[in-house]
Amino acid sequence: MKKLLRCAVLAALCVAQQGLSQDENWTVQRTEYGHPNLQGFWTNTTQTPIERPVALGTQRVYSAEEVAALEQAARDFEQQKAAPLDADRAPPPLGGAIGQEADINFSDVFVNVLQVKGEYRTSMIIDPPDGRFPFRPDGRQQDIFAKWTAQGLGPSDGPEARTPGDRCLARGIPPIAVTPYNNNFQIVQNQDYVMLMGEMVHDARIIRLNKDHLPFDHKTWLGDSVGYWEGDTLVVHSKNFRPEISHFRLISTDQLELTERFEIIGENEIYYSVTVTDPLVYTQPFTEELTLSRKPPGELIYEYSCHEGNYGLEGILAGARREEWDAQRAAGAAQ
Repeated sequence: MKKLLRCAVLAALCVAQQGLSQDENWTVQRTEYGHPNLQGFWTNTTQTPIERPVALGTQRVYSAEEVAALEQAARDFEQQKAAPLDADRAPPPLGGAIGQEADINFSDVFVNVLQVKGEYRTSMIIDPPDGRFPFRPDGRQQDIFAKWTAQGLGPSDGPEARTPGDRCLARGIPPIAVTPYNNNFQIVQNQDYVMLMGEMVHDARIIRLNKDHLPFDHKTWLGDSVGYWEGDTLVVHSKNFRPEISHFRLISTDQLELTERFEIIGENEIYYSVTVTDPLVYTQPFTEELTLSRKPPGELIYEYSCHEGNYGLEGILAGARREEWDAQRAAGAAQ
């Protein structure tokens, strides 16, 4: 039975890699203004990483056999998470750090390998050819958090030193960010605007169509975005991001600029590409490609209530203050 299932999976993957479409008679649906209708609920979930594993070099595409193995490994991991724990397992090491192991057990497992226009990709980054971030030698030290650390600000010295994710302010820029869960988006458009709202942190990007960038250099979390239609492709240019939007998925400074392209290529598929420029962090612009897949009918996005229960941040800062108090008390007792 497993052999038959594997053969069926491989056959389906081979058909997809050949670019065969199940909706060959599909035509672009348009709004009342004549533009392609991008509206609806979409997701960008995938197990494919942003950066290509170094061992794969310039291998841009997986074979059908490789995809089947990767996706089966993800399914196996999902089953392992649900298995009972060994009651006789050893305790964690004394004094060791506690991570997010428990959260991982309740987080999503992404099974699907990223497929873009019939190719199963080894990374989201396609340029440079090695699929890696083209960091400058000191690029990682240019973002605001690295600079604050170099100036002596500790990670628990105040809320400003924590990441925007810790502070429930942002988890990246939708849809370029692929996060551990809540990778869902809603697109709404009219003649003059396109709104893209991510389920994660309910961030809403407002894209002004056929407008100029704002005349002042005002930094915002999601930048100043303007767009235009190039044929049936929506092209969006964004700049003036707050430097604190920097994240390990996209290290950046206030020099960050994005050029994105949205092209609906099927009833349930949007081809998405983004070219990232930040001369303080990267030696050259780099490009990522993704597929946004339409959510099944009836599936919606839900409220992301992060601030309403964010006792973790309060606990982190309170714990740091207690450690400082204990140290001062110990120092006083030693005198």
